[in-house]
Amino acid sequence: MNNLDESLLTNLPPFRNLAKAQIRTVLDLATPKRFNRELSIFIEGDPAGRFYLLLDGHIRVVRTTPNGDQIIVLHIAPGQLFGIAAAMHRDTYPATAMTADECLTLSWPNALWHKFAADYPGFATENYKTLGERMGEVNNRVVEMATQHVEQRVANTLLRLINQNGKKVENGIAIDFPITRQNLSDMTGTTLHTVSRLLSAWQKGGLVASTRKRVVVTDPHKLVLLSEAGI
Repeated sequence: MNNLDESLLTNLPPFRNLAKAQIRTVLDLATPKRFNRELSIFIEGDPAGRFYLLLDGHIRVVRTTPNGDQIIVLHIAPGQLFGIAAAMHRDTYPATAMTADECLTLSWPNALWHKFAADYPGFATENYKTLGERMGEVNNRVVEMATQHVEQRVANTLLRLINQNGKKVENGIAIDFPITRQNLSDMTGTTLHTVSRLLSAWQKGGLVASTRKRVVVTDPHKLVLLSEAGI
């Protein structure tokens, strides 16, 4: 791991309070790995042997319902830890981590979680903060599913994705990883047909530009109004 520079971790919340020598120790204990897109890094229910830091790419967090349906509950952006079952005092992973595009990760054995929390200032605090934010997002999604029309749910999902993973492009703000209409239906609890119908209508209205695996929000303000009004 000596070929990885300490600057990789310096500005990331779990490690930004660490001295250079401490970051060097953390890196020397890590295992790097590159994953191709659409691969499972771990599967819901698997024994939680490691926790991960995403250096590059995007991760979809997927839950399986009792009926066997898969629901995308979160996306993990670069610079974030995931697979942090130890923070929840679990010995199995609560969800599946699927690569949305090519990903580069570092990982550590779960046995090091409590050592990092004890030895490194800010590590535990920042990670419990992240866990709380993710739980809050999941709770918001549950409320949306229970109280909002499908148009509002899809609009809010697109807005959330460009806020978290948006990239400015010539015609608007692009979701910065491949995303299909099926992915959007999995995130919003609706059908592929409904998502396709909505995106086609919004594209004609100038709100979005959608291709097979790419979505650009071309008029965020109108999409915000739609998400609030549900019209």
